[in-house]
Amino acid sequence: MKSKVNRIQTLKSEKDAVILAHYYIRDEIQEIADYVGDSYYLSELATQVKAQNIVLCGVKFMGESVKILNPDKTVLMPEINADCPMAHMVTPERIRDVKGKYEDLAVVCYVNSTAKIKTYADVCVTSSNALKIIRALPNRNIFFIPDEHLGRYIAGLVPEKHFIFNDGYCHVHASLSKTDIEKVKKARPKAKLLAHPECKLEVLAYADYIGSTSGIIEYASKSNAQEFIVATEIGVMHELHQRNPNKKFYAAGNLLICPDMKKITLDKIIQVMETGNPSIQLDQGLIKNAHAPLLRMLELASDKTEVEGVL
Repeated sequence: MKSKVNRIQTLKSEKDAVILAHYYIRDEIQEIADYVGDSYYLSELATQVKAQNIVLCGVKFMGESVKILNPDKTVLMPEINADCPMAHMVTPERIRDVKGKYEDLAVVCYVNSTAKIKTYADVCVTSSNALKIIRALPNRNIFFIPDEHLGRYIAGLVPEKHFIFNDGYCHVHASLSKTDIEKVKKARPKAKLLAHPECKLEVLAYADYIGSTSGIIEYASKSNAQEFIVATEIGVMHELHQRNPNKKFYAAGNLLICPDMKKITLDKIIQVMETGNPSIQLDQGLIKNAHAPLLRMLELASDKTEVEGVL
């Protein structure tokens, strides 16, 4: 493995490349990445890096978002077939139908969505900024796409708004049930439950903390507690252990693995850097139309106004 890591470091210099990785990626890739973070961090960071070539170690919608925000840069995907099923769980027809039924409507699109779907949105959000952004919107009616569970969680925190939900979900987080949580809490009674808001409300009801991947890491690192049950994809365990070597972390269930995230390997990173393929290719019209809701997200999320309860 050492030779592969050395090869990647050489290629980064030769190709003017930077490696961005999500927390759900394999441990060995998180270790060699220049930056590791959640979807909001990577979206924001992508607009700031100077390298011409961005190697995005994540699923396809993440690469598309980076390309939309950086149309003049090359966005390399080590595994172009690493996809997110939830990103495809809403259709333009469904969006048009809801728009026709409600006035004063904002289409709020989770970044876990395709570039095409983003073109129908008024603003994009991530799990870490959704509450802040939705509270800042003037619209009373909110059509939250594509994830039903994150939408329902946020709706509970913003009772003054009316939410319309979409039948979409993350298969990893939605795999957890109330029964799973009761079982693991019984086995680890002293452990605090940290949950991602893509989980079902029946799971979130047991949580000591609910937040984005980065929020979970931050909470665990600052907490005086020594044991934690983690209700999100197990890739986050790497960073949790790195920051908290003396604390104990337990997965909330047995199915918390995103197979698409795990498709990316060191060998594939080397190949994409050597060949320049595959890369994200988007029509300029699509980039233009999808850019506005992403830009609005960055603008609203960067507002320094404090919002109580932000994830």
